[in-house]
Amino acid sequence: KVAEEEKAKPRIGYIHLSGCTGDAMSLTENYDILADLLTDMVEIVYGHTLVDVWEMPEMDLALVEGSVCLQDEHSLKELKEVREKAKLVCAFGSCAATGCFTRYARGGQQAQPAHESFVPISSVIDVDLALPGCPPSPEIIAKAVVALLNNDMDYLKPMLDLAGYNEACGCDLQTKVVNQGLCIGCGTCAMA
Repeated sequence: KVAEEEKAKPRIGYIHLSGCTGDAMSLTENYDILADLLTDMVEIVYGHTLVDVWEMPEMDLALVEGSVCLQDEHSLKELKEVREKAKLVCAFGSCAATGCFTRYARGGQQAQPAHESFVPISSVIDVDLALPGCPPSPEIIAKAVVALLNNDMDYLKPMLDLAGYNEACGCDLQTKVVNQGLCIGCGTCAMA
């Protein structure tokens, strides 16, 4: 019977791309807030920093942290595998959801000088929902997962709407100016 109950728990995976691991820290360093969720309500089945599993299993929800580097074949392959194996994919944190500041990388930095183009994960795969924040707060993480468990579409609507939205916000020049190569987005001119 215990094995059946374990199987009934939603299976969650955590995938780390080009990010600072701040989103994972928000998930794990705030265990007092997330304890019931992480131990009683879900099963963490994948994540190199969270569990000792190296083969990506089928999962109900994949939390993907970080933007994706278009020159990193491993990350692109892993991201596509996530889409195949997860029922739902969540852009977890601002880098995954909008590209955040990694969009401004232009290569030449050590230790990855060839990595020069970073985009939100929704530029490469279909994303079901986005949990923004740098990092998302533990309260938002817990509420979003509980809303998913309870099929609370009213609570999830903003996160579902943000899933395919590649702009940092509705009022910025990211799509119209920076992504067109008209400026690098450094913020020093009046247009930034």
